[in-house]
Amino acid sequence: MTVTDKSSFEKKISRILITETEIRDRIHECGEQLSREYEGKPLLLVSVLKGAFIFLADLTRAVTIPCEIGFMAAQSYFSGTSSNGSVEITYDLTQDISKYHVVIVEDIIDTGRTLSEIVKLLRARDPLSLKIVTLLDKPSRRVVKIDADVSLFTIPDHFVIGYGLDCGEYYRNLPYIAEYDESIGGKE
Repeated sequence: MTVTDKSSFEKKISRILITETEIRDRIHECGEQLSREYEGKPLLLVSVLKGAFIFLADLTRAVTIPCEIGFMAAQSYFSGTSSNGSVEITYDLTQDISKYHVVIVEDIIDTGRTLSEIVKLLRARDPLSLKIVTLLDKPSRRVVKIDADVSLFTIPDHFVIGYGLDCGEYYRNLPYIAEYDESIGGKE
């Protein structure tokens, strides 16, 4: 595939599920909610890389109070469209989170395995509080009991791409959330 060839890049999109405008509006609401809730409190927004980096950037701009950011990376999909069941923390926080109200900023909760491991790790570090904000929630796929405190969108059981979510590292730059057409082989 030639990445500059828009038609081949977008031919894997079966349909747009959530528009750029819908995402922007919900993030603005979430930013206002977090700003009210944590006003005057030390707030640390923790992004789970790579999928949540765009969401974190936009959410951080929507938060109107001082806050810090931190990054973690975990992997469960490796190169396919389904999780292999194991979770590997590949990059950890550098901050001492015991002095912060921590908000985990997640791109999608699917099986719940990855987020469950991250929550377990962070709770053991005694943050002042711990909250989960996810862009997308796919409860029909849950195999671990875990729920977000704030879910911007609940989606059906489709493999989705865009707005930071990928398939084989492609499609993160789409400004919307789309259903990926798995019936066509490869990334092209």
